Amino acid sequence: MESFLSAHQLQRTSLILVLVVVVVVVVVVVVLVALGTHCHLICRLPVMVRLLALGTCILSLASHALSTPVRLADPPRRPLVIWHGLGDSYASPGMLEFMQLIKDMHSGLFIHSVYLNEDLEEDQKAGFFGNVNEQLETVAEQLANVTELSGGFDAIGFSQGGQFLRAYVERYNTPPVHNLITFGSQHMGVSDLPACRRWDLVCQLARRAARGGVYTEWAQHNLVQAQYYRDPEQLETYLNSSTFLAEVNNEVPESHNGTYADNLATLNALVLVLFAADKTVVPKESSWFGSYAPADTSSAADEKTIVPMRLQPLYTHDWIGLRTLDESGRVVLETCDGEHMQLTDECWKPLVQRFVGEVLDDYVPGEAALRVQD
Repeated sequence: MESFLSAHQLQRTSLILVLVVVVVVVVVVVVLVALGTHCHLICRLPVMVRLLALGTCILSLASHALSTPVRLADPPRRPLVIWHGLGDSYASPGMLEFMQLIKDMHSGLFIHSVYLNEDLEEDQKAGFFGNVNEQLETVAEQLANVTELSGGFDAIGFSQGGQFLRAYVERYNTPPVHNLITFGSQHMGVSDLPACRRWDLVCQLARRAARGGVYTEWAQHNLVQAQYYRDPEQLETYLNSSTFLAEVNNEVPESHNGTYADNLATLNALVLVLFAADKTVVPKESSWFGSYAPADTSSAADEKTIVPMRLQPLYTHDWIGLRTLDESGRVVLETCDGEHMQLTDECWKPLVQRFVGEVLDDYVPGEAALRVQD
């Protein structure tokens, strides 16, 4: 209501000013008539006509200006960073469409899409091949150099982009993340490699190479999916060989990093979205920090037992600040229908409406500059 009144008051003030100008013109005409004792009326007529014409012109311009719609400038909102998922790129048609939908929801919102290479094809390949730790360092530098993000931002991670953004929070967080939403992410890794579409040769090559030895030094430095592969049958090998996930989850006792817990605990909200029919993320509960229990040779059934988030050692010992977040009500567990990354409006819109695009505290409704509607 305050914003509407502010615009209405501006129009009313403008109208008063125009009327004042018209009155002044009329007064001048009257004065000229009254004081013009040395000239006949016909002598003063051209001046009077000009003044009356001027008044008419002012009225016409004012009428046009006041009939032109005005609106308050978009309020300053907390910006958004998005990290795309496997097989996608930072500016694919799907990503551009999704970003536009969010901008339609939150007018004036600044969105930055994370990229590892400005070339779309190379950026897509970087989701399969590369050193995740080096990629994170590149992204941290990238975000630090975006002026619009300097005061902090909300973040959305699609699939593997979700655990990468969480790793950014734990390791860097400058500028800081306010709310983090992860859709179908693999926070406790995967126990099987993602299936590939028949035509996706890049994915098939990466999958074949990873299956040849996910815990080899080469795979742990060059194959992205191998760097978050968590095999419950080879848990010790995973802990000793993983160069990314075991480290960012603080699962290796001798290398715990207290900064990770401190940084993650600064989040305002951590929103974890699981897809109910997800067959790409194995187990799907990884999106909620769940995992398969370590294999027990005495019982084959143990292999498929799910250890939920609140029973994970990283939670009970609060190795990454997850328990601190949860006990203070800042962990939100959401389920979306459908398979992996099948984002329906019912799934993503309520979350983006609630956790993205908040108007910043220094914005006072009604005091923003007014501009002409294009």
